[in-house]
Amino acid sequence: QVQLVESGGGLVQAGGSLRLSCQASGRTLSDYAMDWFRQAPGKEREFVAAISRSGGITHYASSVKGRFTISRDNAKSTVYLQMNSLKPEDTAVYYCAAVLANFDSIYTSPAAIDSWGKGTLVTVSS
Repeated sequence: QVQLVESGGGLVQAGGSLRLSCQASGRTLSDYAMDWFRQAPGKEREFVAAISRSGGITHYASSVKGRFTISRDNAKSTVYLQMNSLKPEDTAVYYCAAVLANFDSIYTSPAAIDSWGKGTLVTVSS
């Protein structure tokens, strides 16, 4: 099973940018479709962005579309989430997630996830 470690979280002012990274180990990253989820205090975990094994297919939650970009570098076993124009409502713990996939598809349901990272906190101040 792949192990995932997120980094890059922190405190940023509204309108600012952050880039999250997810370093994978233990398995070949190109075997996995990858997702980012987030969980704000008192709320359920929600889907943010997904990318297929090759990186050729991406999908975003409507709340972040146009502001966030998911990408991957399979050679570096790393997935990224570039977050621009951040809003206070983006404050949450952000989790990297992996789905062992047979096809070059995307997955958006938490039920599909095979491995989770421990998360990195993003705080956006107003």
